[in-house]
Amino acid sequence: MTQRLASCSCGQLTARVAGEPVRVSLCHCLACQRRTGSVFGAQARFPREAVVASGPSTSYVRAGDEGPGGRFHFCPHCGATVWYELLGLEAFVAIPVGAFADPGFLAPSVSVYEERMHAWVVPPPDAEHIP
Repeated sequence: MTQRLASCSCGQLTARVAGEPVRVSLCHCLACQRRTGSVFGAQARFPREAVVASGPSTSYVRAGDEGPGGRFHFCPHCGATVWYELLGLEAFVAIPVGAFADPGFLAPSVSVYEERMHAWVVPPPDAEHIP
């Protein structure tokens, strides 16, 4: 079974996952742009029981553009988000793909909020594209 480790920048907050993600997606909503400081968020969704988080975190709850939003867990020292709970989808945990620091990570299969996507961004052509 595949094992992966996500970590914050300073290494004190981690999330260890077992198995493959059930979904890897890009989100172009403005909230994800602000949260990541980038032009989209890339996240991998895992069953909750496949994720073991370690280390102290601070959390922030934000409403979603649609739906109840999420509870984001980030390092109180370096500020990097390592994992988050999808409110209303309690069976899953999402982890920012960049927290794995693995250039070989699976490509996204879904791209959402594309009406807010920067014109120069090109999601994988075989991904499901949701305006």
